[in-house]
Amino acid sequence: MTTPHSDSVQSYLYERAQKIYPRQVTGIFAMWRTIAVIVLMGIYYGLPWLTWDGRQAILFDLPARKFYLFGLVLWPQDLVYLTFLLALAAFALFFFTALAGRLWCGFACPQTVWTEVFLWIERKIEGTRQQQMKLAEMPWDARKLRIKGTKHVLWILLSLYTGFTFVGYFSPIQDLATRIAVWHLGPWESFWVLFYGFATWGNAGFMREQVCLYMCPYARFQSAMFDADTLVITYDGKRGEQRGARSRKDTSFRERGLGDCIDCTMCVQVCPTGIDIRDGLQYECIACAACIDACDGVMDKIGYPRGLIRYSTERELEGKKTRLLRPRVVIYSLILLGLFVLFGFMLNQREPIGLDVIRDRNSLYREAPDGRIENVYVLKLLNMDRQPHRYLLSIEGLEHGQLYRDGGDLDVPGGEVLEFPVRIRLAEEFIANRSSSFHFVMQAEDAPRLRAREEARFLGPSR
Repeated sequence: MTTPHSDSVQSYLYERAQKIYPRQVTGIFAMWRTIAVIVLMGIYYGLPWLTWDGRQAILFDLPARKFYLFGLVLWPQDLVYLTFLLALAAFALFFFTALAGRLWCGFACPQTVWTEVFLWIERKIEGTRQQQMKLAEMPWDARKLRIKGTKHVLWILLSLYTGFTFVGYFSPIQDLATRIAVWHLGPWESFWVLFYGFATWGNAGFMREQVCLYMCPYARFQSAMFDADTLVITYDGKRGEQRGARSRKDTSFRERGLGDCIDCTMCVQVCPTGIDIRDGLQYECIACAACIDACDGVMDKIGYPRGLIRYSTERELEGKKTRLLRPRVVIYSLILLGLFVLFGFMLNQREPIGLDVIRDRNSLYREAPDGRIENVYVLKLLNMDRQPHRYLLSIEGLEHGQLYRDGGDLDVPGGEVLEFPVRIRLAEEFIANRSSSFHFVMQAEDAPRLRAREEARFLGPSR
């Protein structure tokens, strides 16, 4: 037997999500949101088309295991730099969250950016909030099918181009565009264009706020980075309560115990997640500041001061002074600065050369025709510099050992790998142990700083 409470919970869990129709708003924060969308979309769609030294400026070439970042070429050996970038991004998020809440969510998150673009298309096709809600309630006919169909065609085209651009970061985009024009894409390229396009269409067109509410973990742990001095969007309840409607010329509302809030619900109508900011700070709030613009517009119309809803802190609302410098902000900033300096130092000291040594797996050692013991190795030389170099190979730490290599000079073009076998011979009387450690040394002739030293072992018979 179920209780009334369990019935209500079950009904809530299985209730169909109601679509939110946010009203369009104008104001200073709406302008900054539009600028952020234009800049970020321009960066995303434009970067793959930039060229640098005759190649694509940003390209993550997975088959060749090379990451091109303008003048920098990163290899799998350079994944430590990716770790530093992720750490920098994480602590930057912590730092700005401690200072000003969810600015990332409201102005720069890809979910927010693409949702803003999809909402703009929806408003251009279907009209205002009221027109969209009226259209949704109408029965399906030719007009509704035409309007909805036009909207989804534009959404799908934008989504497919988004997927195409995403793949363009991993496969040269100009070649990709040429092959798309003749319908000659590979299976994996086709899959990722369609998959990323479908994800964009679904997330920005249908799920929208549900991604922020149920899928994004940031909303759940943001409270751990908030404190009484964090700048968040707040409703000034002391000034606004009690709520109540009144005419613009009403000057006696104070006598009736009313505050400045006229209960117009504009702050709720413009909210992309459908919350009422007047109920206090909620994890659903993405700090887009649409409610601030809407409320300020209403205050201007009725002649009240702005700021009933504003960026503020809990401490300020209590009549105290906000503390900008506090322990968590100082700690985050010091860690962020330290990581940034260390990352810059490591990047500056990075030697664009790599050397891998692989032993011949067919035999541990063998006896050469001259009676000496011979070991065979395969060396892989990575020239991670943009310029070609000629290299010299030598060994250290193996006295009386002789190095043999077939072929000519070790000329390696920029960003290429040269693989070649080498042999080392050593007379048996000089083998003190069954296994001796030594180093291969690779030195560029024209660049003293390009020097790689890799350890190896020379194996011989037991004595």
